[in-house]
Amino acid sequence: MAIVKTKSKRKRAPKTFGKEKAAILFSHLAKDRPDPKTELDFVNPYTLVVAVALSAQATDVGVNKATKGLFAAADTPEKMLALGLEGVESHVKTIGLWRNKAKNVIALSQMLIDDFGGEVPQTRDELVKLPGVGRKTANVVLNEAFGQPTIAVDTHIFRVSNRTGLAPGKDPDQVEASLERTTPDEYKLGAHHWLILHGRYTCIARKPKCWDCSIRELCRFKEKTPDPATVSSLGPKKPRSKA
Repeated sequence: MAIVKTKSKRKRAPKTFGKEKAAILFSHLAKDRPDPKTELDFVNPYTLVVAVALSAQATDVGVNKATKGLFAAADTPEKMLALGLEGVESHVKTIGLWRNKAKNVIALSQMLIDDFGGEVPQTRDELVKLPGVGRKTANVVLNEAFGQPTIAVDTHIFRVSNRTGLAPGKDPDQVEASLERTTPDEYKLGAHHWLILHGRYTCIARKPKCWDCSIRELCRFKEKTPDPATVSSLGPKKPRSKA
């Protein structure tokens, strides 16, 4: 009996926005937030590295509360080492995974002094060598502290990129690569902040605020949510009368 071979259908990768459409999207986000910045508090590149490293699996608000006292006591690698592990721990106990993060803060401070003359390096390859610093942290530092057009993909940016169709991807690396290709050069410096803030306050995880979204018409998300004020004004549905 002859075996008939059937062609397997390959799933096509979801299309990203073209640069023209992406430019329109970012122009709207830029109008919403003309001067986007990180919501983490810092006083210099070093304290930004520490703040971002501490922010993993923690909120910016929670990190800011902890670093207010920490950075008042130690805003350089030398001062942080003088503060010591126990001193760092006493400031960051309210943050998740604080024990390991405190060790990383001490270790990265030591490495900055030993390998980089106490200065924060300005390349990704060098930054990711620091304990507790991954690609995302490095991209944030390069963007915010040194004005480089890098994009750090966190949960908010991952969600917005996939939900809108701007730069779909299965993992943060794929999304970052898509954003690098799709984002016009004139918007790359602010793209990271615009997307993260849009995801934090408008395109939220459980129920996006589609009715209050400036990029609603461009977004490919099908299940757009209605304005709750409009829905509630219609009143409760009347039960059908039984025949």
